[in-house]
Amino acid sequence: MSSGPEKLIDGKAVAETIFSEVAAGVSDFSRSRRPPFLAVVIAGEDPASQAYVKSKVTAAARCGIGSTLIELPATVEAAYLRDRLDRLNADPGIDGILVQMPLPPHIDQQKIIESISPDKDVDGLHPYNLGRLASDKPRFIPCTPLGILELLARYGARTEGRRVVVVGRSILVGKPVALLLSRKHGSGNATVTICHSSTRDLGLVTREADILIVAIGKAHAIGGDMIGGGAVVIDVGMNRVPDASAKKGYRLTGDVDFESAYPMVSLITPVPGGVGPMTVAMLMRNTLQAARWAHGVRDDG
Repeated sequence: MSSGPEKLIDGKAVAETIFSEVAAGVSDFSRSRRPPFLAVVIAGEDPASQAYVKSKVTAAARCGIGSTLIELPATVEAAYLRDRLDRLNADPGIDGILVQMPLPPHIDQQKIIESISPDKDVDGLHPYNLGRLASDKPRFIPCTPLGILELLARYGARTEGRRVVVVGRSILVGKPVALLLSRKHGSGNATVTICHSSTRDLGLVTREADILIVAIGKAHAIGGDMIGGGAVVIDVGMNRVPDASAKKGYRLTGDVDFESAYPMVSLITPVPGGVGPMTVAMLMRNTLQAARWAHGVRDDG
């Protein structure tokens, strides 16, 4: 496969292409209908979450998708949040609903996810949508796993018959991406192994991977000595590590030690600029799809 600078998977560039594709789809959809509309809900004032939701609202505007940002205090009661979601569910002018995670610790995140209508669950995390994915009949697919598949496809990383190792088992990334890559489909048909914090001899397993997807939430958990030569590495991690030379006093790094991994790989996502932009791009695509389904428009447009 690739060597030199061509080893980098440019998630920003791919996301830009998808934003353009979604904008074209929105333009076509909106010729005789109102534009798709996304409601984004955030509770609390976590700076990272605040920045992330604003990037989603900005992306929606770029794509021609209407949006509203509902900002609630960290002290919001769970009952009030569920009531707001009930009203959004019932509003025919809202096509997609996203609740930014994490929520304040006194709120049960799973119950909030289950309070979103499956028909408006553009994050793909409602048990109904996860169940459809597990049944090989996906409707809304979680945005980060969907973005990973797009990156693999657009960089020509074949999955059929390949050995895929996923490090991490969350419902946000690990489990759904494993389901996607193992299903009987052109973008799947891989042999998938899921590893986690209790996996013995982790490096022994990861070195066997043709495609290694790391979403464990620990900076530099995977080093170059844990990667087989020529592997495709998708680093989903986003960790803040102290850096006195940085303006903010920290820098962002992934779950993979990029410097030691780079000589071993054929392709690798940088952090930042790899998977992150794709998550937002897939949210826009899912929102357009939600509007199409709500208006009875066929999947082919």
